Amino acid sequence: MTAETTATMPKPRITSTERTSAFWEAASQGTLLLQRCGQCNHMQHYARPMCVACWSPNVSWEAAAGTGVIWTFTVVGMPGHPAWRPDTPYVLAIVELDEGPRLMTNIVDCRPDDIAVGQRVVLRPTLQPDTNQTILTFALASNE
Repeated sequence: MTAETTATMPKPRITSTERTSAFWEAASQGTLLLQRCGQCNHMQHYARPMCVACWSPNVSWEAAAGTGVIWTFTVVGMPGHPAWRPDTPYVLAIVELDEGPRLMTNIVDCRPDDIAVGQRVVLRPTLQPDTNQTILTFALASNE
């Protein structure tokens, strides 16, 4: 892959479906939504037609606090898609939200060397200028 190809290849866009449209609409406004089960109160992420704890179809969206801890992370030096090559190195992490669910995200606005498992993070939505879409990224809480 040449530098020219990397520069002209766009990043993949978010694909919204009927099940995820509320999530992505809220994300565009900087809000992270989780699903809460009306039967057993379980919180879950990603969107599903039923609760993974009790199988009830009574799930609804609820805004998350946008806080959690880094459960694990890696520093990406060789991206899986060439459009992210200019962004390297970047941090890809699993964040355990205070509500319980874990999600994959990027940790932004810090050096990769500053990150450790167990650190507190806060939601820091990032507008991607090349796609004009908001990505729900996180930042170290100590940088707030």
